[in-house]
Amino acid sequence: MKEILDAPLHVIGFEISDISLQKIFGYFLVAKKCCNPFEVLHGGVSALIAESLASMGAHVASGFGRVAGVHLSIHHLKSANLGEIVYAEAKPLNVGKSIHVWEVNLWEKNSLNLGERILISSSRVTIKTNMPIPKNVKDAAVNIKKYAKL
Repeated sequence: MKEILDAPLHVIGFEISDISLQKIFGYFLVAKKCCNPFEVLHGGVSALIAESLASMGAHVASGFGRVAGVHLSIHHLKSANLGEIVYAEAKPLNVGKSIHVWEVNLWEKNSLNLGERILISSSRVTIKTNMPIPKNVKDAAVNIKKYAKL
């Protein structure tokens, strides 16, 4: 996707490849700017991805209304090393009128069995939806609407 759909995700090189009501999917290469001093994916980057994808999903699923993260719970299960490709997918667990709950998983492919996922982190993100959109950002949904499969 050519447009910047989420500035912090763009900074870390995250590529979004699927946007729909059922999921948001993307991937990135673990680069130095994503790592802690031990050259493994920083847990804060995993949390950033989780909240960004869940918020984007809730934004689409709520009819492109304003959203805000309320709670994030994340389990770091395995490290991802510098130079590895990490995949991420957000799926809704509950889509209510004013509260959404999304699950976001980050994984890498098993080098011995490429169809197998090795889970890196698993998150639950609670999002407040249907908030009024301020006039100064009334066009906030323009770019994501171009790519959402509705």
